[in-house]
Amino acid sequence: MSGNDLITGSHVVATDFDGGEGVLVDLNTKKYYQLNETAMLIWKGLEQQKEVAEIIADVTSNYEVTSEQAARSVARVVNDLRSYDLLSRE
Repeated sequence: MSGNDLITGSHVVATDFDGGEGVLVDLNTKKYYQLNETAMLIWKGLEQQKEVAEIIADVTSNYEVTSEQAARSVARVVNDLRSYDLLSRE
């Protein structure tokens, strides 16, 4: 899983709040998805087409977690986003 082959859907609008949390809106389904700070950080990394390793590094530099914990979090969020059809492959 590399960040470069995952792109945020053009049908998704992201809004982040001051506290770091955010909301994604799927314009196709009109569904809203609330994201916590970590998930929003991951989403922003995907929007910037960062490699997964870079996103993991962002998580470890922003939170007191190990690389392994960060990798699990990133994988879980990416899998969730895929399951909701919010990500696509290039």
